[in-house]
Amino acid sequence: MGCITDRLLKQLIEKSYQYRNCTAFGWSETFPHYVDACLCGVLSSQDMYYVSVKALYTVGYSTSLVSLTTAMVILCRFRKLHCTRNFIHMNLFVSFILRAISVFIKDGVLYAEEDSDHCFIHTLECRAVMIFFHYCVLSNYFWLFIEGLYLFTLLVETFFPEKRYFYWYIIIGWGTPTVCVTIWAVLRMQFDDIGCWDMNDNAAIWWVIKGPVLASIMVNFVLFVGIIVILVQKLQSPDIGGNESSIYLRLARSTLLLIPLFGIHYTVFAFSPENVSKRERLVFELGLGSFQGFVVAVLYCFLNGEVQSEIKRKWRSWTVNRYFAVDLKHRHPSLASSGVNGGTQLSILSKSSSQIRMSSLQAETPS
Repeated sequence: MGCITDRLLKQLIEKSYQYRNCTAFGWSETFPHYVDACLCGVLSSQDMYYVSVKALYTVGYSTSLVSLTTAMVILCRFRKLHCTRNFIHMNLFVSFILRAISVFIKDGVLYAEEDSDHCFIHTLECRAVMIFFHYCVLSNYFWLFIEGLYLFTLLVETFFPEKRYFYWYIIIGWGTPTVCVTIWAVLRMQFDDIGCWDMNDNAAIWWVIKGPVLASIMVNFVLFVGIIVILVQKLQSPDIGGNESSIYLRLARSTLLLIPLFGIHYTVFAFSPENVSKRERLVFELGLGSFQGFVVAVLYCFLNGEVQSEIKRKWRSWTVNRYFAVDLKHRHPSLASSGVNGGTQLSILSKSSSQIRMSSLQAETPS
């Protein structure tokens, strides 16, 4: 074979072909490089769009990961915030954190394998990553559904055993995705064991994952409508006083802010085919969805009045203890040098002062 010119090499790249030369020393290395052949060598406007979307959701998931981790630390740190409602919030935070981590791992495995020997990766590690990714996404959808279900239950039932319900929430939120992903992995292994399992050409098998996601989205939407109807009825009731009305108004405002974050925006493309409006779908599900965890952390934790009051109380307590510790250090150097901390010094002084007051009262009391 003759030499390959630059023009012919460009044509080979554009057609995604790979060739070898038969020389006097044997076969040459394949050319063009498989990366150039797979990616067609030219970064088109469509490729630039995908790169921009990837950069957008990378920033979004990174922001969500930092904010959710901070929110988790706050909710775990303060014992007064430990209740069923916040435990559900914490599980939702964990599902968002796992989803962000799984996206980064998936991108690292699928799109950073520049030293592999072929275009399509089909290692066990790659398939395990896809299983983990689908599990995290499913868990996130189910915990969004549980948030809507819990809020609906609070409005419908006056008294209900929260702890017993919470155990069922755990089973639904973490157990159901495990069953669905396990069934999907077994079916892929038996009937569609091709590549890295990142392509979903077999629609029947893909519905094992897609079906529960759509079901959670639609049920959440129904719960959203039901919650709005209940709130409107309660607000229109003549029996509600001023205080109760203000409570329901705050609850209605919170509902309007929180329920759309429970995956309601996914209903826009829920039942459209996969190849229809692909660009818009990417913006909704990846671009906006990547910031969803950040917004949830802000609304559930950072703007939560209970959380803010607890942080302020702890800050005031720390400031007062620090002030008295410094003051005692300057006024009573012997106490400061004895190794007793500020809190112990305060307790000692308070006890001694109370004893002095009691002795003075006894002295003033006639025998």
